[in-house]
Amino acid sequence: MIEARHLRVLRAVAATGSFSAAARELGCTQPAVSQQMKALEQSTGTPLLIRTGREMRLTQAGEALVRHASGILAGLTAAEEEVAAIAGLRAGRVRLVSFPSGSSALVPTALAALRAAHPGTRVSLVDAEPPRSVEMLREGDCDVALAFRYDGAHATEDWSDLVVRPLLADRLVGLVPERHRLARSASVAIGELADEPWIAGCPRCRRQLVDVCESAGFTPRIDFATDDYPAVISLVGAGLGVAVLPELALESVRPKGARAVAVEPAVRREIVALTLPDLAQVPAVAATLDHLATAASR
Repeated sequence: MIEARHLRVLRAVAATGSFSAAARELGCTQPAVSQQMKALEQSTGTPLLIRTGREMRLTQAGEALVRHASGILAGLTAAEEEVAAIAGLRAGRVRLVSFPSGSSALVPTALAALRAAHPGTRVSLVDAEPPRSVEMLREGDCDVALAFRYDGAHATEDWSDLVVRPLLADRLVGLVPERHRLARSASVAIGELADEPWIAGCPRCRRQLVDVCESAGFTPRIDFATDDYPAVISLVGAGLGVAVLPELALESVRPKGARAVAVEPAVRREIVALTLPDLAQVPAVAATLDHLATAASR
């Protein structure tokens, strides 16, 4: 195997014409130069230098290797500098995928803080709900996935192969039209909404809604279903039904015409940031996880 240190010595010998001059240039001893040249010739399987009097002359193979050495060493230096920049967070890239309410409520604060602390780090953002976002992480299509999971009968997610960074517990709240009979209540039992038309959110939230309602003894009549939380809120505000939404979904949307009420029994979803074990050691990824955690704590 040809080593970079051997190429540096060969180039010095070619430039200076002797082992002793090369040793002075490199700051080492003449025997060390001779030893490394022997090792390089053994690696290549052919002579690279010929002694002519007091000078060393390159063989044809030696000339070819010196010709390539400059490009190899320049590329290696550039690679070392780039890696050092990434390790020192002067450069780097993180591909983040997040579910929509996380993208609007947590990600902006986290990425603004990350950019202020490490302006050389670049982050891209794509929206995806779990479990698709978790699949993207495992398939190598992202570096960090912001995801959530509910407790209960359908909590089948296995994240044992991933690094899980807990962020917050997001409570579900009821949403009713502002003129609804329960709009002024501090809290309502989910069973009090049994006869109402329902507006459901994303598929996983929809499944959770059905589970909660069935545990209270009724099956919700779902008139509308949409993945768009602002649309859910607008439909409730228009008096077309009631909904149960995560508090995080209300962070960046003003519920015009609708009121949020606490729902009993309390139901929460766990918000987490996920990455792969090897990626967790990458400085830019670790910094992104830290800033997501800080944003969630606020």
